[in-house]
Amino acid sequence: MSKLPAPVLDHVVINVKGELEASVDTYRRLGFSLTERGHHSLGTSNHLAIFGENYLELLGYEAGKSTARPDVTQAPLGLTGLVFKTQDSLGLFTELQARGIGVETPAEFFRPVRLPDGTTQDARFRTVRLASELVRNGRTFFCHHFTPEHVWRDEWRDHPNGVTDIVGFVIASPNPAVTAALYDRVFGPGILSATGDKGFSFTAGRARVHFVTPAEAEQRFGRVETTNDGSERSVALILRTRSLAQTQATLRENGVPWTTLDDGSVLVAAADGFHVALQFVEGEAA
Repeated sequence: MSKLPAPVLDHVVINVKGELEASVDTYRRLGFSLTERGHHSLGTSNHLAIFGENYLELLGYEAGKSTARPDVTQAPLGLTGLVFKTQDSLGLFTELQARGIGVETPAEFFRPVRLPDGTTQDARFRTVRLASELVRNGRTFFCHHFTPEHVWRDEWRDHPNGVTDIVGFVIASPNPAVTAALYDRVFGPGILSATGDKGFSFTAGRARVHFVTPAEAEQRFGRVETTNDGSERSVALILRTRSLAQTQATLRENGVPWTTLDDGSVLVAAADGFHVALQFVEGEAA
């Protein structure tokens, strides 16, 4: 059985449902430059914060379109999408099936994008999602960008808060070993590293995916989103910035509260990050 390419984070999805305007206001005050609203052929709408290797997506729906995507409407608000890159989505689908990993049929869709020169082009994708029963309270999938030039544009990469990339994605689970094991099946064997108290992580390009207990998540990030059924939940992002001083100045100017952690990084609580705790760091991932 062949081995999949090393995982690389493509983007993360923050589910905002019918609260697109509120989420945009929140993330602009946090210092992110957002693309103008896009509309998927599947019925959802979004705004993106584009970074160097990856991006952040605010995904929701406009009035009257709430039934278009059950995977969006039925998921909780907050961080619900962990997305990896692929350049061979059909081969990936076949390989995951060969490994006995539940996977959904690849889906193709598009989103018209108005470019800075005034023209409109379609950003086109094919996605391959792991079976919904394997990932609770969200989705893990692979995204094959047919037109990356309509997504990663330099004029969209400059953010007032100085952020250059997502370098950490944090999943809180009562049993991190069980939750992390899925990703060892997908990408491994042998990609996981033990961290902290019962925790695990693996490298995904410029980012690391962290699996921690709810207690550790609360200790690191304060109050985070929780579940009532003991399932896992994606709770926090770690973002690299060119300058923590720049980040602090932006937050201060926009009236966003933050705390400085012992390592000098800056933490915005989940209550001020649209259900997602945000840690800003200089240098490598925490």
